[in-house]
Amino acid sequence: MGFRYFLLNKPYGMLSQFSGEKNDRLLGECFNFPKDVYSVGRLDKDSEGLLLLTNDNTLKHSILHPDSHASKTYWVQVDGIPTSDQLHELEKGELCITHKGSAHIAKEALCRKIDEPKIWERNPPIRFRANLPTSWIELQLTEGKNRQVRKMTASVGLPTLRLIRAKIGNLEIGQLQPGEVIEIDYLMAQKGLM
Repeated sequence: MGFRYFLLNKPYGMLSQFSGEKNDRLLGECFNFPKDVYSVGRLDKDSEGLLLLTNDNTLKHSILHPDSHASKTYWVQVDGIPTSDQLHELEKGELCITHKGSAHIAKEALCRKIDEPKIWERNPPIRFRANLPTSWIELQLTEGKNRQVRKMTASVGLPTLRLIRAKIGNLEIGQLQPGEVIEIDYLMAQKGLM
């Protein structure tokens, strides 16, 4: 049968899994994936964007293992306009967040302010308040603790309003729309390690 590799743009409100409670939206709604295919890492229900799914456990382990330093790039809409000091705080690898009830120092990251990306409308849309500006940052991490991006931005006073994973290594979301799936080959999947 061989190894299979898929890229999915996970919609907002969907779990990164194939089983759940009665009213949960699950990955199987998007495509008839082979039974032995699972996502490499997760995005929480409130996050959107790129998921890699495969039955290649060696590749999965290589991407998820902390020593691989495989990067994940996120587009983050935040409440407010980030200052250079806030961007520096997100980058320098000294932010303390909680993970599984314990303190965790986030690793160094890359962070920059970006223009609003040309992306799909979210359903439902984020709340709009004319008197409170929002802006977008791009944040690149080499680790993936539960809700890490949200915890990091909140800790510097920039609550996350919308979170989209745009890249895993050099795999990009490109033109994939929410719920769309494409199958890729092994060489393309290897880009997730870069």
